Amino acid sequence: MDEYSTYDAKARFSELLRKVREGKSVTISYHGRPVAELRPIAPATEDAASRVARLAQRGILVRPTVRRVPLRPVAHRAGGLGRFLRDRDE
Repeated sequence: MDEYSTYDAKARFSELLRKVREGKSVTISYHGRPVAELRPIAPATEDAASRVARLAQRGILVRPTVRRVPLRPVAHRAGGLGRFLRDRDE
């Protein structure tokens, strides 16, 4: 794995992205201590619905207990945005 200082990583960002696209991992260090890693993203192996279900089962994602209420308009008169923009430009 290649290691770059923050200064070098900033100067060679395009080169680092090319390495990551090729499947390599790159470590970025600050004052000689590793602080970040650039690595390729693994392709998704499951769809969003099954991932949400799995996270809920593990207790990481908690379903809301309060019943959803429909949203209602904040502005009581139509055209509020138009009036705001017109007044702002005057």
